Amino acid sequence: MLNDQAAGLRNLHTQHKANQTQEKEAQQPNQSTMQRAAGTQKPIRVIAVASGKGGVGKTNVSVNLGISLSKMGNRVLLMDADMGLANVDIMLGLHTEYNLSHVLDGQKTLREVIQEGPGGLKIIPAASGVKRMAQLNAMENAGIINAFSELADDLDVLLIDTAAGIADSVVSFCRAAQEVIVVVTDEPASITDAYALIKVLNRDYKVSRFRLLANMARTPEHGKQLFDKLSRVTEQFLDVSLDYFGAVPFDYSLKDAVQKQIPVTLYRPNSLAAKSFESMARSVERWPISKDASGYLQFFVENLFQGS
Repeated sequence: MLNDQAAGLRNLHTQHKANQTQEKEAQQPNQSTMQRAAGTQKPIRVIAVASGKGGVGKTNVSVNLGISLSKMGNRVLLMDADMGLANVDIMLGLHTEYNLSHVLDGQKTLREVIQEGPGGLKIIPAASGVKRMAQLNAMENAGIINAFSELADDLDVLLIDTAAGIADSVVSFCRAAQEVIVVVTDEPASITDAYALIKVLNRDYKVSRFRLLANMARTPEHGKQLFDKLSRVTEQFLDVSLDYFGAVPFDYSLKDAVQKQIPVTLYRPNSLAAKSFESMARSVERWPISKDASGYLQFFVENLFQGS
């Protein structure tokens, strides 16, 4: 009888270990997700659009660059990652019922909150004015990033419109992205804050490559001068690669488009501003896609963005 009881206990123990293994595997979907992503034909471009200072036109850049890339045949998803003061939906005149806060609360999946935007652009809206969304910790930011793995088969380009400044969410998304575009204007505060953003991401988080976009430039030469000004400082004090992405000219067509909540690339496709976005989109197509997965968000890059 004792032998029977011992045998029964061993069987229970074996079954318990098997259940634990199954639970552990269920809680670790990253490996299979990575294998599925590795089977895609084309790696996904992941581009964070950031700025040290607010009010420099960062979201406008994200929207119009996304539409220009979409016009070229890319499947583009724009994530509004400004967790406190989201405005991509406002800029496009969209009325959204669900957003990222519903994903965090477990009410919706990322796929369920995606909105169809203009010009073939798909949008994931953030939650404007929701205090909790503005105070997400690093693990919650990582959870949002990891959730994108379910969209891997439906994307060519993921654009992340980050918040201004150097909040935790900005750091998380810039570290997870393959490319970081920094938007500046010809204002001392904009240039100073852009340098501060680059400095923090480089020194504290080892982000080493940035692409500078000069917004509201008077001339192409003026845009290049802004780049040269910032480049001289970064070369002197930081170990980074700062490349010139391009300039968006000061254009009244762009101001009119903002007022009408229509992207200038659709409202005035032949305007100087729209043409500048088209030119930069062609540049993006020529960028090599990095397969170096570094940082504590390594699973994000590996799971979602290594297509070969």
